[in-house]
Amino acid sequence: MAARFKTAPRQLIASVNTHHQLLLKLIWRDVVGRYRGSLIGLLWSFVTPLIMLAVYTFVFTYVFQARWNVGEGEPRALFALVLFSGLMLHGLLAEVLNRSPSIIINNVNYVKKVVFPLELLPIVILGAALFHFAINVGVMLLAMLLMGMPLHATILLYPLVVLPLVPLTLGLGWGLAALGVFVRDIGQLIGIVTTILLFLSPIFFPLDALPPLLQKLLVLNPLTIIIENARNVLLWGEMPNWGALMIYSVVALAVFLVGFVGFQALRKGFADVL
Repeated sequence: MAARFKTAPRQLIASVNTHHQLLLKLIWRDVVGRYRGSLIGLLWSFVTPLIMLAVYTFVFTYVFQARWNVGEGEPRALFALVLFSGLMLHGLLAEVLNRSPSIIINNVNYVKKVVFPLELLPIVILGAALFHFAINVGVMLLAMLLMGMPLHATILLYPLVVLPLVPLTLGLGWGLAALGVFVRDIGQLIGIVTTILLFLSPIFFPLDALPPLLQKLLVLNPLTIIIENARNVLLWGEMPNWGALMIYSVVALAVFLVGFVGFQALRKGFADVL
């Protein structure tokens, strides 16, 4: 009965509620630790996406002269913004997936402590990734203002559009964190998978430019629906596809629950392996 309680979703709520201060401290330590020893420290979290957006703007506007073909009045730098809007969503998912397989292995000292809530470690990764994602969104909005692009009222829906990606990402993070303890090669495999997800999502091209069959296949990519709807509300001023997002949310919740239950069920073997 005790083991069943540990794998119950209510255990997660109780754990986060009990250890919320510890969770916030670990997330902040993870964020700050990335820039420890650098000259400008945390400012890099703002400078890096700003530099990358400037590079995208120059390369795709003046070198490749790329266009998204949305109309005659399309700003020259629109392709860079379209590209950046997709890349920052991929970056959120990829950071969690790439780091999760080694999170338990890199914190063996926590495994030995029976009272430490190991289920919080993937949440720490997600929290740090969301922090940098929020910075990227801020840079995106600033760039839109500087380029004279309108900020549509639909931008207010952006958090709702992106929200379903969070439980899906965390569920996958829990699963990979647990599997990474027993199968060390999974870390290498996930690096390949996230690269495949990058090129098989509508980041570099519009989804409707593909044949109908390929469009249906690309919808299986966990980024496709989120990227398409995020662009609709952020750049085009269009309403999201609520039906697609509802279906996505149901799947995301299922992945979230399976990931947590699987992690809790496998964690009893961590100490034996490590």
